[in-house]
Amino acid sequence: MIQDVFCKIVAGELPADVVYRDDEFLVIRDIKPQAPVHLLLMPVAHAESLADYGAKDEAFLGRMLLLAHKLALEAGLTKGYRIILNEGEHGGKLVPHLHLHILGGKRLGPKIVAD
Repeated sequence: MIQDVFCKIVAGELPADVVYRDDEFLVIRDIKPQAPVHLLLMPVAHAESLADYGAKDEAFLGRMLLLAHKLALEAGLTKGYRIILNEGEHGGKLVPHLHLHILGGKRLGPKIVAD
């Protein structure tokens, strides 16, 4: 069994500030937030990346995006928010478990990193 940090959080082996949980998804607050609101939405079942999914998973991935939108609004992000999915080394992925970052609560600007 894969044991990345998010799998350990899902299993209850590591503490986390849980915002939402159901049979498919877990949402926690990021321990090093990059915005006033910084949530991490991940599947409960381990998947390393989008490459682990196929056409049969379209509804699941759609539910993930719709949940991100719902939670952003519930967090008060009515003026907008950013959803980020980092993939691979060049994409900045640090944890090998598919997850979305939901950020907001301030004007984020057009760029993620400075030139």
